Amino acid sequence: MAMKNYSAISEFILLGLSTDLKIQDILFMLFLLIYLFTLMGNFLMLLVIRADSHLHMPMYFFLRQLSFLDLCHSSVTVPKMLENLLSESKTIFVESCLAQAFFVFATGGTEACLLAVMAYDRYVAITSPLLYGQVMSNQLCVGMVWGSWGLAFADALINILLAVNLDYCENQTIPHFSCELSSLFPLSCSDTSTNFTLLLCSSVLHFFGTFIMIFSSYVRIVSTILSISSTSGRGKAFSTCSSHLTTVTLFYSSGFLSYLLPTSGSPLEMIFSLQYSVVTPMLNPLIYSLQNKEVKTALGRMFRKYFHSFM
Repeated sequence: MAMKNYSAISEFILLGLSTDLKIQDILFMLFLLIYLFTLMGNFLMLLVIRADSHLHMPMYFFLRQLSFLDLCHSSVTVPKMLENLLSESKTIFVESCLAQAFFVFATGGTEACLLAVMAYDRYVAITSPLLYGQVMSNQLCVGMVWGSWGLAFADALINILLAVNLDYCENQTIPHFSCELSSLFPLSCSDTSTNFTLLLCSSVLHFFGTFIMIFSSYVRIVSTILSISSTSGRGKAFSTCSSHLTTVTLFYSSGFLSYLLPTSGSPLEMIFSLQYSVVTPMLNPLIYSLQNKEVKTALGRMFRKYFHSFM
């Protein structure tokens, strides 16, 4: 009996969030608005940090990178999800699916590294304020950002190169709104034990490794803040970390849970995945603009300058 050419399968079907057409229309409008707010909020953060000289500091250099990264991360999944909400076929080419899985993994990994870098920045600022400018030099900041991108993309490339050689069976249905490596492996007829092991090791080393770095930085930060005698001094020191701490909580709580849960297409899994890849990139600019005094002041200066130029 001739063997079936499994690699001839050219498309997957993304089941998405709902099969009800009315609900799909509502979801399309909802996620279109979220995506537009994500674009506007993050572009605004990029603009205000670049335009305002008061924000030309390491902390805001990293925040600018985070905004750019949120634009990338959201744009990897949301446009295709919006397309599928309006489409009957809901298909995606195998090559496109692998590319999406690669960029989801790469941008998510970069954000984990960048959040660890931002935690180190806050650690230096609070524990060694007099040496902050000397320690957090421009060369070091640029190097840590490039290192974050490089490490995450190398990690994603190793995983995706191994996944490219997999053969896929008749089952083409992915119970998700986007392609992720963990959702592709169950569709393969090949032995995926090596792929699963590599993905698990990568996730543990990358995400848990950066989480440990963030946790250790905040242990030292809290210890330093508690040693400050004045209440106002402790409040001021903590306020410089509150935005980052909120972002870290959102990213890791939803990110960890979405990867730890089995790929089943359950509502709970979808909620965590949506928060991780769609909602959090929209919330980050709001978190930093509402909780950070310097950003709020810079936004006020920019809008006043803009309105005065038209008067």
